[in-house]
Amino acid sequence: MTILVTGATGTLGRHVVERLRQAGQMVRALTRTPAEATGLPDDVEVVGGDLTKPQTLAAALDGVSAVHLLGATGHDHAPLCKGPQIMAMAAEAGVRRLTVLSVGEEGELKQAVRDSGLEWTFVWPIDFMSNALGWAEVIRNKAEVREPYANRRTASADETDVADVVATVLAGGGHAGRSLIVSGPEALTPADKVSAIAAATGREIRFTELTDDQARRQWRVEGWPEEGIEFMLHMWATVPETVARVTSSVAEVVGRPPRTFAQWAAAHADAFRP
Repeated sequence: MTILVTGATGTLGRHVVERLRQAGQMVRALTRTPAEATGLPDDVEVVGGDLTKPQTLAAALDGVSAVHLLGATGHDHAPLCKGPQIMAMAAEAGVRRLTVLSVGEEGELKQAVRDSGLEWTFVWPIDFMSNALGWAEVIRNKAEVREPYANRRTASADETDVADVVATVLAGGGHAGRSLIVSGPEALTPADKVSAIAAATGREIRFTELTDDQARRQWRVEGWPEEGIEFMLHMWATVPETVARVTSSVAEVVGRPPRTFAQWAAAHADAFRP
């Protein structure tokens, strides 16, 4: 059984590849630039291909029985718009099982997956704990995080937990036709996360809440484009309640509790130290 992992060099994909190999599965890793695909296990087959260009995927799909598919591509995380073509190619190649990394939104890709005849499972991580690495530089240099909307809560998931869910479904099946929302064990504010990082590093780290105007000024100094500033402010001002929802997906699929943010912070403490 060979399993194709798309986005194999990304935040989640690397862990999915690792988990599948640990489970004894044969893995084929898809990347746009195979020559730059460093850090993957030596026994993983690396192949080139681009999800936005289905004509490049035939060799990658050949002989594959299961696929982990990204639901969005590129640096802007644009929704994958070639779903119908990819699903048709996967079915023709003999793929039987599919996991799709979802962002929870309905669209052409989801409908194509449902219509594909494959054994599919959508996996939607509410948020990755690793997004906190975006604070690493400012914490190392200034020991302070400055952001608006300090009371927003997210039940962020450890990326390795998400990978465990994906790998378990791909290798063993049993969750066909389901949408698995993957969360951590608690919904935390940014200040809660900063406190956990401070405890993990043994440093005093401040969290300072900004007004919208203060955030605009700070982000302009940092070189953010105006549309990016307004998008971020709108997104944080209108965070849906669903992102604070704690789910049982990790325990149900993997058979253990999800990791806490404190555990994640302890494992990544060096990234936040000077």
